[in-house]
Amino acid sequence: MSTRTVHAGNLTVGDVGGRSVVLAYGSVAAEYEALHTRAALFDRSHRSRIRVSGERAAEMIAGLVTNDVTALAPGQGCYAAALTAKGKIVADVRVFVEESSVLVDAPARAAEGWAAMVKKYVNPRVAPHVDESARLRDIGIFGSNARHIVATVTGVQAPALTALAPYAHVTVEIDGERVLVASVPDLSIEGFELIVPVAVYDALWERAVEAGATPAGLEAWEIARVEAGRPEWGLDIDDATIPQEANFDELHAISYTKGCYVGQETVARVHFRGHVNKHLRGVRAAGVEPAPRGATLHDASGTQVGDIRTAVRSPMLGGIALAMIRREVEPGAALVARWHDDAANGDDASVQVERRVDVAALPFAIQ
Repeated sequence: MSTRTVHAGNLTVGDVGGRSVVLAYGSVAAEYEALHTRAALFDRSHRSRIRVSGERAAEMIAGLVTNDVTALAPGQGCYAAALTAKGKIVADVRVFVEESSVLVDAPARAAEGWAAMVKKYVNPRVAPHVDESARLRDIGIFGSNARHIVATVTGVQAPALTALAPYAHVTVEIDGERVLVASVPDLSIEGFELIVPVAVYDALWERAVEAGATPAGLEAWEIARVEAGRPEWGLDIDDATIPQEANFDELHAISYTKGCYVGQETVARVHFRGHVNKHLRGVRAAGVEPAPRGATLHDASGTQVGDIRTAVRSPMLGGIALAMIRREVEPGAALVARWHDDAANGDDASVQVERRVDVAALPFAIQ
């Protein structure tokens, strides 16, 4: 998850894609419990944010991503993928269409690739673009009480918030600054993100805490993300992944009726003429320990049929993970996970570990 970890008081701070992020504010279990019973408060600022402006902004973005941005009215949004010319994922992005611009945010690990695509394909004389990652920050509020906390913080009434479609958004003025309030389904739990100028970030964070939200770090987010079956670029998917392999159809990230975009030929060919050979699936191990990232998955004959990507300990489900698995392996199948554990012997020799795991459809079913 992180390339470095620093403990400061109760905080555990890490690094994702070169950007600092809080991994935990104290107890991951307490943060996870707040997410599922009340509301959790996440700093999502490590994602990148690029704004493309002008009359042709939506057209320019539509030419780079798999979803139909030109069909969106101001106040609407979507999830999409940006691809290489061969149809592999450069970045998965969230698109927010505003009155005179389009704001696109991407995961930290994919930020460089997405920025390079914008620079390569979007003529700044036609559609000026600017990286606003340093000017804007992102506050995520998720959980059963999220709508009420967001209403308290922003003044947008709870019924209006719950009426928003996925990635739809409203803009309000708070303390003299313009704040975008978006409905975000990324955890399959009611959630909203406030994209705010740096000047009001601290004040809005404190107001959310005062309204009852519990600060939570990336470790709690990752557990919920895996439960929801949402891939993270650089962990579960990358520029060797075709969108359909990552379940982007089910995530409503692909339009098959829109105009041309980079990588469209591969995506259309898979949809209309064939299939992909592997899919992102869930796997569940007995007990609390998941099979670790990098473990290989094997069928009864010993043939490798997949590998583990993100693995977490879920307080509700135990040891679970996202894995890329061959398409013929159906949910419910039993596989053997294999990996080498360098610490198992207590000496320099590694030990091969094997454990049964069961394949699950995504998202994981939570009772």
